[in-house]
Amino acid sequence: MRRVVRGFWGPREESAEELAGRWKPTLDRLAGLLPVAGSDSGSDSRPAGSRPAGSRSVADAPLTSPWTWRNVTASGPAAELRPDEASLLAALRAAQAADGWSDRTGCALRLVAEGAPGWKIEVSGLAGGTPEFLLQSMVIGVSSPDEARTPGAEFPDAELLSIVAELWDPDFGGVTDDDVLDALEDDAGFAPDEPSVGWIGYLSPGRAALLPEDLAAAARKDVRGGGALLVLAARGDIEDVLRANLWLREAGALRPLPRPMDRAAL
Repeated sequence: MRRVVRGFWGPREESAEELAGRWKPTLDRLAGLLPVAGSDSGSDSRPAGSRPAGSRSVADAPLTSPWTWRNVTASGPAAELRPDEASLLAALRAAQAADGWSDRTGCALRLVAEGAPGWKIEVSGLAGGTPEFLLQSMVIGVSSPDEARTPGAEFPDAELLSIVAELWDPDFGGVTDDDVLDALEDDAGFAPDEPSVGWIGYLSPGRAALLPEDLAAAARKDVRGGGALLVLAARGDIEDVLRANLWLREAGALRPLPRPMDRAAL
């Protein structure tokens, strides 16, 4: 099974040093949340959110990643990358030095880690630029074996989205999978670059202020720095996800940023 955790925002100029300061805690928190998914994972094959009471919680997990990531570039073989700030800064500067790079587009990195059998994490970010039409983004793909979905256990979807929301200050985001994304486009008429959410969604402060009363009672968590995390449906309940997206769009909470874009969030 595979889920995708996404966050998007508009133009926000940032230096390589600032981006490295966002990337490092992102990778550290992923390692603490899903230790089995990384290259140096131990024997406990359950995600942190599905362990029995009394075991180490997400909050107790160390915020230092032991993982070695593969830095996948457009040209040349993937190179190993340790998730310390100096290594991340070097990778970002190398991306900026590549042919065709533009400071308006933003700086892209794609990192991959594989752990216990069936576990894989791909983290792709495009940030720091000031494009007028292309959204900046942070996308985390998590592949896990089917047996990781044990009865009564919850995958830490909300915690994964919180990483993106708290560390990247997106305009909107959500936790989805291919079935949800296909349904949003084919059945609800959402364009690929149109704001949408998944069974869990994130809205920036400006968008959260437009929440309709129908969704005001949804399980909600205010995110550090502003904005709201919303539990909108159970995973696999595509009809409820579509319904929530349509309500949010009608209320204006999923209104696209004006083009050409002149700000990071609504």
